[in-house]
Amino acid sequence: MVVFTPSGRRGRFAIGTPVLQAARALGVDLDSVCGGRAMCGRCQIELSTGSFAKHGVESRAEHLSSFSPLEINYSKAHDLIEGRRLGCSVKILGDVIIDVPPESQVHRQVVRKRAEVHDINLDPVIRMYYVEVQEPNMYDPSGDLQRIKDALEFEWRLENLTCDLRQIQRVQTTLREGEWRVTVAVHDATQIVAVWPGFKGNAYGLAIDVGSTTIAAHLCDLSSGEVVESAGIMNPQIRFGEDLMSRVSYLMMNPGKEETLTSEVRKSIQKLSEDVAASAGIEVTDILDVVFVGNPVMHHLLLGISPVELGGAPFALATDQAVSIWTNELDLSYHYNARAFVLPCIAGHVGADAAGMVLSEQPYMRDEMTLLVDIGTNAEIILGNRHRMLAASSPTGPAFEGAQISSGQRAAP
Repeated sequence: MVVFTPSGRRGRFAIGTPVLQAARALGVDLDSVCGGRAMCGRCQIELSTGSFAKHGVESRAEHLSSFSPLEINYSKAHDLIEGRRLGCSVKILGDVIIDVPPESQVHRQVVRKRAEVHDINLDPVIRMYYVEVQEPNMYDPSGDLQRIKDALEFEWRLENLTCDLRQIQRVQTTLREGEWRVTVAVHDATQIVAVWPGFKGNAYGLAIDVGSTTIAAHLCDLSSGEVVESAGIMNPQIRFGEDLMSRVSYLMMNPGKEETLTSEVRKSIQKLSEDVAASAGIEVTDILDVVFVGNPVMHHLLLGISPVELGGAPFALATDQAVSIWTNELDLSYHYNARAFVLPCIAGHVGADAAGMVLSEQPYMRDEMTLLVDIGTNAEIILGNRHRMLAASSPTGPAFEGAQISSGQRAAP
């Protein structure tokens, strides 16, 4: 049995059939322009290994042929990404789950995730302050960091600020480069997180929704609140299961694989972040603050936590508290001192995405009853007002994405 993701198309083929030939027979969208000569590199695929109960497949590395001379030559010339194979050269030797990455698809899916207009009270957790700092002299022994603090207190009434080592290490060079005029980013009016030479008018934040099927990112100007760029990509975890419980089931049957799923989603978030930054004409290092939401399974996997306990009653969360950390703790590269804030999950299958919806729409501030509905692979419904609120969830993936459906497919072009 050969199963291709994310299309979900499957079929049986004779041992020795090239993956590209199998893909074409099933109508899978796998690119190739060199006629199977291992020259263009557009037919790259990835093997998903492990036990896949949903498909009844044991997908193993030995179920694909070893590297052919053509693949070896291509890899030497073009640095083939680790884990990738050329579909025109590799042959099927057993049951496999084959993932076709977006760059190998002829007709790539366009994931549109735009931010709707919504009036908000702008109150960013990170604010920018321009100050002129007193130069040191023989009569004042205070350090350069203290001089910055004194300037912020004098000009902006900011008192008792702290600063961690990673910023202290850069203070002296930055002050002298800016000729004692610097822009300081302060987090929550308590901590200095960045210092730039001269005047810097803009710093940016990212709002990221890690969904089961798609990941959406909105790049925001922290000074104006403007959403300057939005983009979305497919969640690469889909090859381990189209719906949440399929992924949890995969992890139950393949202990330790949660690290693979975590790595996949983090790498996709990094690439998406770089793409939106490039589209907006900024550097990814200009991003100082990142906020994440997601359903409980995605929340746990993003944080490197196994979601296995969410696979059965009582659906216990590892934590129902918000998490505030440095972005590099998630293996993400933004500004060297960028912070990540992960909203809390409400319950075992009512996630941080639902919490974000509640914060945005604020039904808890109203007398009238309000119904909020978030329809995704996992759908949440919130009903209530300022007196009481109720939440429920239901898997809608089977309806929208073809999970466990014998006749039909995921709703995609």
